[in-house]
Amino acid sequence: MAQAQTPQSGATQGDGEIVVTAQRREQSLLDVPLAVTALAGNALAEHGITNSAQLGAAVPNLQINSPYGNTQPNFTLRGIGVANEYNSNQASPVGVYLDDVYLAPRTSHGMGLFDLDRIEVLRGPQGTLFGRNTTGGAINFITRRPDLSGSEGYIQIGYGNYNTFTAQGAVETTLKEGVAGIRAAVNYAKGDGQIHNTFQGGRDPASTDTLQGRVSLRLKPGEGVNVVLRAYGGRDRGTQAAVHGLGVFRTGLGFFETNENRVGSNNSDAWGFSANIGVDVADNLTVTSITSYDGGSQDLQQAADGSPLDILDINWKSDYRQFSQELRANYTGKGVTFVGGLFYGFDRNITDNRFNLPLPPAGGFFQHYRQERRSYAVFGQADIALTSALNLTLGARYTRDKSSYDDAFAYLFVGAVGAADTPLASTVPCPGVAGTCAYDPAARFGLKDSNNALTGRVALSYTFDSGALAYASYNRGYRAGAVNGGGYTSSSGISYIKPERVNAFEVGLKGRTADRLLTYAVSGFYYDYTNQQLQDTRPGPVSFLVNAPKSEVYGLEAETTLRPMKGLRINASLGLLHSKYKELTLQGTNLSGNRLPFAPEFTGQIGADWDVVEVAGGRITFSPNVLYTSSQFFSPFNAVNVAGSGQVNSELAQGANAKVNGALSWSNARITLRVFANNLFDRKTYGYGLDLRGAGFPYNFLVPSAPRTFGVSVRAGF
Repeated sequence: MAQAQTPQSGATQGDGEIVVTAQRREQSLLDVPLAVTALAGNALAEHGITNSAQLGAAVPNLQINSPYGNTQPNFTLRGIGVANEYNSNQASPVGVYLDDVYLAPRTSHGMGLFDLDRIEVLRGPQGTLFGRNTTGGAINFITRRPDLSGSEGYIQIGYGNYNTFTAQGAVETTLKEGVAGIRAAVNYAKGDGQIHNTFQGGRDPASTDTLQGRVSLRLKPGEGVNVVLRAYGGRDRGTQAAVHGLGVFRTGLGFFETNENRVGSNNSDAWGFSANIGVDVADNLTVTSITSYDGGSQDLQQAADGSPLDILDINWKSDYRQFSQELRANYTGKGVTFVGGLFYGFDRNITDNRFNLPLPPAGGFFQHYRQERRSYAVFGQADIALTSALNLTLGARYTRDKSSYDDAFAYLFVGAVGAADTPLASTVPCPGVAGTCAYDPAARFGLKDSNNALTGRVALSYTFDSGALAYASYNRGYRAGAVNGGGYTSSSGISYIKPERVNAFEVGLKGRTADRLLTYAVSGFYYDYTNQQLQDTRPGPVSFLVNAPKSEVYGLEAETTLRPMKGLRINASLGLLHSKYKELTLQGTNLSGNRLPFAPEFTGQIGADWDVVEVAGGRITFSPNVLYTSSQFFSPFNAVNVAGSGQVNSELAQGANAKVNGALSWSNARITLRVFANNLFDRKTYGYGLDLRGAGFPYNFLVPSAPRTFGVSVRAGF
């Protein structure tokens, strides 16, 4: 029988086999000819991962960075991400999915992780079955759903430093055995800022204040019919990320301190509804419909100067809506397995940003626009058994994307931070220098664009007698063209740029030993990458969205789990990455040969879960973890400066570093007590940097990563 529904127990079956749906059907992880990392929901807490922005600690060659802290994270897989782009209207080249529903707004990607069945991270272009904007890969967050048998639940409460209180829980009940069940889950976290603000009366940056909830209803109203209805909602009201900015006001401060008069709030909301309906129309054919409607907003008040002066204060404000419909068929016949279907997606972003700059007198720019995107696709992939051991995979996807940028206007104004503004001059539409066009409240600017793309996959996989799987594949990925959301000083800088494309070649080997003591997965890859979309900031300040014509990326990844003795499980992973711009010129400066941003050459992690001793009817487990990351750049300029620009791009980098995490827990069948520490040795690292010196400011924008955090939690199941 074809299986279109997401499995409930995805992390593992009874024999320890990991089950995933990376190819839109249930398979053992070791049978999937892709580079996939699967993380079980219970393993996330064991590794101190409570937010999507922390996933980089568990996935090779995955970097997660943001100028806004945990809000609007930028996922970079194997060097492919949004680079130094920070505007909310851009699509992530690493597709993010919630229960197979594509999430277009990047603000929705900064989700708390709770009551999950598993997370699947697919590395490399996924232009066939996932499709939309997946040049880097795809991340699928798969929530738990009712079992349709019995009732159960859990509650977990924790407390940590920075006065951080956390609580989450879930309850599930069967309304009718085998027919109907409902599950509800909630997640709450509130804590003080992790960065100390020395400004008298000022708030501390990087505080936590989140509340999320989810309800899932599962129905099996008839033979071969499976329905899952899901609704979720959440909000975040924490303070902004800390900023290291104007150097004179950092004198005497520690790394985890700032002197900022206006620490703003990262206010964001996300909600959505989805219906996943699967029908077995025959013994070997299942048809699945996935319908979703999602929305949300962000209101980020960001003091971007790290000083007690009002040099650069920004209010990033956007409202989102999206709808998607996928109709998919899963067929299993003699020697052939096929997945194919149709997809339609719509998303809208209405943005109202306000930029307060050090202009005499006090003033800045206001920006408004509406962006709408529509995507249509037809796709199919077949796995053909050439022999009992050799399989051929053929897949293709045709996509048509339409985008409009309209109702756009911007103006130069006089007005202090937080005060009403008085418009002086229209800047959009205005093709000239800011301030040269008379203010016209009725003037509007608009553009339209469309792209077509044929993407696909060809792979050969061979299963040895030992069960090991070897594969070689070619994948073509595509990311639609985009418009510059950062254009507010002149309409001359607002235009659509070309789509990204990736031709990816990959070989891999995965398997486990006969005694199951060792499980391994190794992959090597080469990318021919064209037209990466990135931001170029210039004096004015002016931001341009541009294409990097040619790049190459290649590397190696390995993941392994070792069980050398009863009660000891060792897991390790590494990523080797070479990235290079083969052709790139920005501001008249040749950057060919530079490394791509957020692409460290080496990442590695090793951890263990050691069942130390049985005590008081429970088991004590020690879980240490070490994560190493080599140096990386935050800008395509690397350490190169444009002549006469005032740039100091060498500041926009983070050196090699290692971070140690650990947990000690006691657990029995119902209760788990856990003590944890993340970044145990309080390593001082930057997570993001942006060139502001080149834009005319006397400093660069740098965001420190989290300091040491620690705490305790108790979880009880029922």
